[in-house]
Amino acid sequence: MKLIRNIASVVLTIVICATYLSAQPYITQEDVPAEGGFRSKVLVQGLEHPWGMAWLPNGDILVTERPGRLRRVQNGQLTAQPISGIPEVFNSGQGGLLDIRLHPQFGENRKIYFTYAHGNSNANRTRVATAILNNNRLEKWQVIFEVAMDKSGGQHFGSRLLWLPDRTLLVSIGDGGNPPVRLAGDWIRNQAQNRSSHLGKILRLNEDGSVPRDNPFVASAAATPAVYSYGHRNIQGLAYDSRRSIVWASEHGALGGDELNRIQAGQNYGWPAATFSREYVGGFKISPHTSKPDMADPKVVWMTAIAPSGLLIYSGNRFEQWKGDIFAGGLKSQDIRRIDLDEAGKVMGQSALRIGQRVRDVRQGPDGLLYVLTDESNGSLIRLEPVDDETSPRSP
Repeated sequence: MKLIRNIASVVLTIVICATYLSAQPYITQEDVPAEGGFRSKVLVQGLEHPWGMAWLPNGDILVTERPGRLRRVQNGQLTAQPISGIPEVFNSGQGGLLDIRLHPQFGENRKIYFTYAHGNSNANRTRVATAILNNNRLEKWQVIFEVAMDKSGGQHFGSRLLWLPDRTLLVSIGDGGNPPVRLAGDWIRNQAQNRSSHLGKILRLNEDGSVPRDNPFVASAAATPAVYSYGHRNIQGLAYDSRRSIVWASEHGALGGDELNRIQAGQNYGWPAATFSREYVGGFKISPHTSKPDMADPKVVWMTAIAPSGLLIYSGNRFEQWKGDIFAGGLKSQDIRRIDLDEAGKVMGQSALRIGQRVRDVRQGPDGLLYVLTDESNGSLIRLEPVDDETSPRSP
């Protein structure tokens, strides 16, 4: 009997250890192998710090430029005149006109959603707005949500948008900035752990900006009801994995410690109480903890910062070998990281699609190809095509 108990104890220990090890982040210390099998085609140049893109039903591509312009790419050409109707934005540092998403029923209502920074250097906030596209003009601009408190400076607006299958909208909001930026007598980044603040959160909204009744903290007096998840630094990549029914987010660390997270409602993702990041000044650990029992661990940690941006899960047929994998843009690394996933969503490996410019956004087009925006004063729209696919459309 004692032998049976001992064997059972050993088996239980092995199971616990295996579970613990399987939950550990996939940590990247240095560079990763280069990915092949694709070629890059520059479609458009002359974009000023482009940030987000969306396809119209007729194949035109709408591109936001951070200074506050909405551009149209039509038949492979950048039209001369921006689409009118964008209000003044706070264009400073990381602020400006940011993400763009079409309403799920755009074909019927012509409605587009935007995120942007509003205010000035002393008092600014992230806003979400909608407008109706009428030919080359936006009409009925309406702010449907804004962060409830002002912050100073031009850092950490977050600002990715993502529609969920239930037609609710996720919005990422940054933590407000690095030290010495303060709020209410404390480092502003600590707002990420304050559930009554919008800063450092993913929010979930209805299409009109109201709060869904089934949000995780609706019944909590200690939280603002729009909060979906918290403990985030600055998410600039947000994607829905329809194959596995998972929300993924990529977020900036400080000095190293960038993360890829699997997002679940109500979870705390640690920042800044648990992080692999170090301070920009002095390189000291921001927290003595990289993990805590009541906080969700990242699935990937980039100790050598890539500065993650746009994010997608590939579902097309043009790159069969990539189907179901995650693609995360990198501003600092100037590449796109391909995260190889198994059917359950476990990270199996990583490679890099070398772009050679700051990658601000990466999206899958209706044609199943990958499209890339580069964050430069003379930014580009680039298409990635299979090297052995003669059916790929040619650049004009």
